[in-house]
Amino acid sequence: MSAAEASRLDHGDDAGGLETLRQGLKVSPELANGWWVTGILALTMTAGRIVVPIAVQQTIDKGLSGPGGADLSYVAWMCVVCTLGILVTAGASYLTTVRLAINSEHGLATMRIKAFRHVHDLPVLTQSTERRGALVSRVTSDVDTVSQFLQFGGFIFLVSIGQMLLATVVMFVYSWQLALVVLLCFIPLFASLKYLQRAMSKAYGIVRAKVGEMLSAVAEPVVGAQVVRAYAIEKRTQDRIDTSIEDYRRQATKAQALTGVTFSIGGLAAGLANAGVLSVGVLLGVDKQATLGELLAFMFLVALFSDPVQIATQVLTDAQSAFAGWRRVLGVIATPADVVDPGESGVKQPRGPITVEFADVDFAYPEGELVLRDVGVRIEPHRRVAVVGETGSGKTTFAKLLTRLMDPTSGSVLLDDVDAREISFESLRERVVMVPQDGYLFDASLAENVRFGRPEVTDAELLTAFESLGLTDWLESLPDGLDSPVGQRGESLSAGERQLVALVRANIADPDLLVLDEATSAVDPGTEVRVNAALERLMAGRTSVTIAHRLSTAEAADEVLVFDNGEIVERGAHAELVGAGGVYERLHDSWIAQRSVA
Repeated sequence: MSAAEASRLDHGDDAGGLETLRQGLKVSPELANGWWVTGILALTMTAGRIVVPIAVQQTIDKGLSGPGGADLSYVAWMCVVCTLGILVTAGASYLTTVRLAINSEHGLATMRIKAFRHVHDLPVLTQSTERRGALVSRVTSDVDTVSQFLQFGGFIFLVSIGQMLLATVVMFVYSWQLALVVLLCFIPLFASLKYLQRAMSKAYGIVRAKVGEMLSAVAEPVVGAQVVRAYAIEKRTQDRIDTSIEDYRRQATKAQALTGVTFSIGGLAAGLANAGVLSVGVLLGVDKQATLGELLAFMFLVALFSDPVQIATQVLTDAQSAFAGWRRVLGVIATPADVVDPGESGVKQPRGPITVEFADVDFAYPEGELVLRDVGVRIEPHRRVAVVGETGSGKTTFAKLLTRLMDPTSGSVLLDDVDAREISFESLRERVVMVPQDGYLFDASLAENVRFGRPEVTDAELLTAFESLGLTDWLESLPDGLDSPVGQRGESLSAGERQLVALVRANIADPDLLVLDEATSAVDPGTEVRVNAALERLMAGRTSVTIAHRLSTAEAADEVLVFDNGEIVERGAHAELVGAGGVYERLHDSWIAQRSVA
């Protein structure tokens, strides 16, 4: 993964607020549904608020101080107008809030779904290097931050903009001189917001990244609690968590300090505006250019203008945090997949015996050196192939290319003489199944975990799958049989038992090509015989490729591929290679020595 890509995953894009909004609406168009209706409701609500100072001015200047003295009927009518304004404000406020909540939840549900789906399309290297807690935070807490802002901050933003605009218009209608005084007091705030916004955007981007790091630091020792206790590293683990929390606190404090600056400037501007209006208003009143009612109404209007500005400082804080989170989620969605499903246009191959060929294949990770070099090999149907080599020789990369978890940098991987990139994922996954070294299990029943191989199978078919691998007695030894819970990550089962479940899952899928990545290297001795017997049955009649770390696996193979420094340096049967004086003989001698020590 390139440095640029890593930076993008950690902090999101450097796009500004408007660009983030544009990208976000493209991903979640539901956010803009009926935007004009929401806008009209927000303006209606602010209009209801503006009615109150106008009614106060009319009450004082006409109802109480008119030429004919007090007019109580006019005062009563203004009270009715005020009441109606308040009711309209309340009703429009409710409808605006509901519309924003509905649109934001629909839109963010779409974004969550797209982000979760795209996580499985991310490059394999990105998935393996990105911290799990940080990746989870992108599609959970970051989305929640956006949701809170769109529902509440978005509401305040719409109302504040409308209220400021209407208040400005009415102030100019009453007195352009006083209106200019107010605007002049707020010009320094408006000028500083541009620079503060940039600083806050950067600060809250770092804060959101620190949240992901903190979640990762907390999650890992929770999952690995037994290892932490076994090696007595509680203090070291706690120190790491404490450091992560302290880093978050320090960055959050810096971001909040910027918010404090903005809030202080807003409060200063509001105070100066009130003092300026009062001073200039008195002078205008002396010259009879303003009435008492107009001056009081103007004080109300200054509050209606300045309150949104001050509230906007907090909204700006929430907005920076939300947009930082939004950019991080969009960064996940925008990360291009390195393996693309051709979909409906892809080739759909018939089931049956399969031939595999690597044609002049090179592979390198982004900005890295070649991991595989000029690999060319053809595997005929029903052959058992063992792949051996030192750690880092390219064995696992070979298996990932074979199952199309990655695509070659150059050359082609062919299945029955068809480039794997041209075969639809559905057809490819039906024909090729990989059993990894660690048989990952989900927190569900045994049956549900096996059904991942083929969701539509019945319980009877599941029992047949266990029986065909000679595992009926093991299944019956479990407390609840197929309904036995396996726990998180399969922790209720031993490593060998998890491998058995993975083999049954592959058996249910009934592939033409079986790829086993060090499938027996993590099996406990108590179940090794059972695993080997199940493997023999599973591989019978199929083409199989096994990443071998055990001597017995290589000895039983029809052909052995020997990798060294990303190249196939030897190939042939075990008997041919063991005395050839090459890399395989050296590996064989090492295996023999290890077995003798054991």
